[in-house]
Amino acid sequence: MDDDLDGALDAVGPRLRALRRQREATLAELAAATGISVSTLSRLESGARRPTLELLLPLARAHGVTLDELVDAPPTGDPRVHLRPVTRHGMIMIPLTRRAGGIQAYKLVLPASTHRREPEPQTHEGYEWLYVLNGRLRFILGEHDLILTPGEAAEFDTRTPHWFGAADPHPVEFLSLFGKQGERAHLRARPAGR
Repeated sequence: MDDDLDGALDAVGPRLRALRRQREATLAELAAATGISVSTLSRLESGARRPTLELLLPLARAHGVTLDELVDAPPTGDPRVHLRPVTRHGMIMIPLTRRAGGIQAYKLVLPASTHRREPEPQTHEGYEWLYVLNGRLRFILGEHDLILTPGEAAEFDTRTPHWFGAADPHPVEFLSLFGKQGERAHLRARPAGR
């Protein structure tokens, strides 16, 4: 039993480092968010400091994960994903996956467009696939300016300048699959082995 506990605690440091890097946060930013010193955070990530509950609780909160996820506790058999919406740049992002790496899934809700906001296309590493659930999504990709409606999908390399917003005075909801390292979604058209 003690070996299991030691193994779980030894794995916390690398997991903390991976979560912080996934969020593209510095140790100083994480220290400001948690009240834990930069040196303590560094020692936790390197494994030089043993994690305690007093340290893990604010770190789990800052990273938006549960304590079970932080210490890689065995699953309890409950397959539900506990959704914790995050609001960024006026849109609501609801994570649908719990894994720290690989392709991430989100449901995004963009508010109604009450005034014509000038699009500001952005670029970043990765690959994205999106699917419109409700509303009309204005989607700018490079020199293309498109309106996507429910049931329509798009996929693109996020290094291409892109922007999206509500196309009219109604909110828009869509699903997004995003791979930070450029992972592409693989779809199978028919069952294998036929």
